[in-house]
Amino acid sequence: MSAAALPAATSSAAAPAARLAWLDALRGIGALAVVAEHLMPWFVPTLRPYWFSLGLYGILVFFLVSGYIIPTSLERHGDVRAFWISRFFRLYPLYLAVIVLVLALAWWVPVREAVPRDGSAVAAHATMLLDVLSVAAVADTMWTLSYEMVFYLLVTALFVMGGHRRSGLLAMVFAAGAVVVGLIASRAAFAGGWPAYVSCAVFVVGLAGVVLGRYRAACACVLGLMAMTLLVLGSRVPWLGIAVLAVMFAGTAIHRWERGTGGLWPVVVTSALVAIAPLWAIQNGWWWVQADVWITTLALAAATFAGGMALRGRRVPRALVWLGLISYSLYLVHHPVLKYFVQVSGDLRRAGLPYQLAMTALAMAVIVGVSALTYRYIERPMQALGRRWSRGGRDGGQRGGDARMPGQGAGHDVVLGHQEGQVPDRVRDHVRQVDPLG
Repeated sequence: MSAAALPAATSSAAAPAARLAWLDALRGIGALAVVAEHLMPWFVPTLRPYWFSLGLYGILVFFLVSGYIIPTSLERHGDVRAFWISRFFRLYPLYLAVIVLVLALAWWVPVREAVPRDGSAVAAHATMLLDVLSVAAVADTMWTLSYEMVFYLLVTALFVMGGHRRSGLLAMVFAAGAVVVGLIASRAAFAGGWPAYVSCAVFVVGLAGVVLGRYRAACACVLGLMAMTLLVLGSRVPWLGIAVLAVMFAGTAIHRWERGTGGLWPVVVTSALVAIAPLWAIQNGWWWVQADVWITTLALAAATFAGGMALRGRRVPRALVWLGLISYSLYLVHHPVLKYFVQVSGDLRRAGLPYQLAMTALAMAVIVGVSALTYRYIERPMQALGRRWSRGGRDGGQRGGDARMPGQGAGHDVVLGHQEGQVPDRVRDHVRQVDPLG
């Protein structure tokens, strides 16, 4: 039974569903913002807002949700093996399907020139660490998955080492790091090539150790160290990548404050530091990091998340919950579909407004329809398979070295079966970019 069909109630059985419903609703809002970020410049450019960034707003909402739920889900069930099996089956099947689609239709809509035509692109795509290797993705929307993956690797290392509860401190450290790095770094220190190959090898061997329980703590620490190194030295926009991690750990700190195990003041400090991070950064020429736009966007994302928390005990609109359920598909699928749609429709930027609006509605119908199909026939079956594999491993007995919190069982994790790993699409760097779908 889907979360959209579960009412918000106070019973113990309905409480997890109600909590997931408001998180899914936030994902739905974030997904719509991201789709609008890419759709409006090409279909209805006169309606696009510039007093805040729709794409950045959606990104921040998604990352706050991930930060809020991922670490505490891992802590509650204490099973890093199940966590990574869940992540693999949650993220990779659709990710690989979209890559295959883009490559298969490259004869019609060529893969963008920024993507390397060598093995480094394969290695970077295999780990999802694209943006922290400064490697362009075959589908432009995949860049934020890099920061989700860095977050997972860091959280796993912190968990096995017992440092996972210091979320507020981590949020402030990353936020301060974003300010400092913005002042001294204008670009990645290394990119593509050998870092892609080395990180892929470390990723595969390290995760094998984490999942199989062979030298789990050592493997998790090596992966965490690699993630930190790539984040600081390899991110395409270094200060932004570090600020993203600050936002995610701030989401975790909010959850701890809500549970009475931490204060809210680290979130306030983190917010202030993230707000000023780009203002004197070397890479500060983009319209969406101008002080008024950046701070307004941060405030709107924070207000949206706070509003979702305030209303989490109430009935959530089913349409938003449903959009949240399919939002990972919406995130990965919409950009390629928009490209194919425009290839057929032609340039709509100079068409009359009624025609633009009609084509916008048609494009949205196609995007949502395709996303619903990929969710139904790719995401759901693969998630179910991942849950079976995870349960089978637990039922068959844990291998030595499995990290589990004392006194916790291996019950089914309904949260990890949902969309906490979803992130939205790429924010455009320049107002006057020639092709917003490029």
